[in-house]
Amino acid sequence: MRYCRFMGALPLLAAIMIAGAAAQESNLASDTLSHSKVFAFDNLPVRKMANGGESRDVVQGAVATGEAVAIHESVQPAGAPPNPAHRIEHSEFILVQEGTLEFIHDGKTERAGAGSVIYVSYGTMHGVRNVGDGPAKYTVFSIGGDVKK
Repeated sequence: MRYCRFMGALPLLAAIMIAGAAAQESNLASDTLSHSKVFAFDNLPVRKMANGGESRDVVQGAVATGEAVAIHESVQPAGAPPNPAHRIEHSEFILVQEGTLEFIHDGKTERAGAGSVIYVSYGTMHGVRNVGDGPAKYTVFSIGGDVKK
């Protein structure tokens, strides 16, 4: 029933998903997202990460109102080293779908469990690490800035 908590995050992410769901025919649109579309999880190509994790790029482009957006879904296995900390030149919302992530940023460490939403502001050096006993699954919604790169 972890998705019950996920449902509580829907109002926050509704605007992002409405914008991100408008897409061209390819799974990774690289221009203006102008047509509504479902991005079926089973059809998303899988990228294997050095730490044993997986990532699936959902969409990248710009919505009709001009904001650049990108969405990807990731899984970090339990006990795997995190991806290196990095600085972003855009804003992100990270929806934790399963497991527990440790969010390291601005000299702080915070925990986020299933259903939690992490906000990463523009210019933040940050990283996330799976601190749970099972896989941590999460979706990253990137907005603005360098998203088109």
